[in-house]
Amino acid sequence: MGSGHLRPAEPADAIDGVAPQQVVEPGSAQELAQVLRSANDRGVAVVPRGGGTKLGWGNPPRRADLVLGTSRLNRVREHAWADMTATVEAGCNVAQFQKTLAEHGQRLALDPLWPEHATIGGILATNDSGSLRVRFGALRDLIIGITIALPDGTLAKSGGKVVKNVAGFDLPKLATGSLGTLGVISEAVFRLYPLPRETRGTSFTADSVETLNKLVLAIQDSRLAFTGLQLRAQSDATPQLDVRFEGTPAGIDSQLGQLIRLASTAKQAESPGDVWSAREELWGGADATLIAKFSVLPSQLSAACHLFAPTAAALGFTWRVVAQANGLGFVRLDAPAEKSENAFPHAVARIRGELEQLGGSLVVLHCPAGIKPQLDVWGSPGDALSLMRRLKEELDPVGILNPGRFVGGI
Repeated sequence: MGSGHLRPAEPADAIDGVAPQQVVEPGSAQELAQVLRSANDRGVAVVPRGGGTKLGWGNPPRRADLVLGTSRLNRVREHAWADMTATVEAGCNVAQFQKTLAEHGQRLALDPLWPEHATIGGILATNDSGSLRVRFGALRDLIIGITIALPDGTLAKSGGKVVKNVAGFDLPKLATGSLGTLGVISEAVFRLYPLPRETRGTSFTADSVETLNKLVLAIQDSRLAFTGLQLRAQSDATPQLDVRFEGTPAGIDSQLGQLIRLASTAKQAESPGDVWSAREELWGGADATLIAKFSVLPSQLSAACHLFAPTAAALGFTWRVVAQANGLGFVRLDAPAEKSENAFPHAVARIRGELEQLGGSLVVLHCPAGIKPQLDVWGSPGDALSLMRRLKEELDPVGILNPGRFVGGI
């Protein structure tokens, strides 16, 4: 690869306080596979890195000898616009990929966090889809093919370049959300959607989050073709519901009219700024902050908010929630600095226990560095852990990829 693409690690390359020794940036899938084979033969622990926007997600690694960057794997390999599919390398950032697709009036129908920096491989590894998921599905629904480098140096391919492809083991879905613990993604193939002619939306407010939760269910049961349905709530503030439509001006006018008639129990609200950036805004501000991703049934969004509120009040926290209509949401807890070390682990255990009683889950994504070792970041994996470990042993028997960062210390 040349000495210019292998360098000693710097303090900024640390992962949750664990310092690697070197950083390598291969320029092709073949070079990536060779790096992995060499690391595997020597027992070198590898941490894959794209844009680094979500490098703090998951457990701290047990070891991190080598950071494997994908920044040079940044090309859009093929845009088959007539078939509405595209092949892109893992290190291409999302914004650049969308810009290329837009030249033919198409898009990858998702809106992940920090698209200017987040890479295709990174959003796949963390399964970060965004608010468009309620209309177009998650990443597992959009990816149709993948090339992944395995620790033994094999470049494994699965899926293809056509929307209908059912042959073989479903490696694209398996790799999505695996946090780089099974292999390193080098290339992906996606199904695409047309760019909308126009996008518009509105927001509603009500005296209680229960009222808005009922409105969420009513909208889902209607014939409205929304592309965003987002609940926002926080300490000492009126909750809001955001609805987004895409299409022709006349079609959007008609849908907004139907929506306003349906939302008779709520009031239209003026929302300053871009309400669809609310999820990204959770990461701004003070250091004494914990951010977690939660999952409940859509009918339980208000119940989840009522779990966060009393726990936060009892511990002197403030809280903020941004949740989608499918029941996936993010909660931010802010604590006085002197309370965070002891209170955050207690808050996570209490909230997670109550969410799990509802059949939900809670995964901690961000917290002060000194607190993470005290937390169970992932929560209970249920009865899936043994299968996950068997897959890890099959694909990464030496255990060099992101050791310890995934569920159950995988």
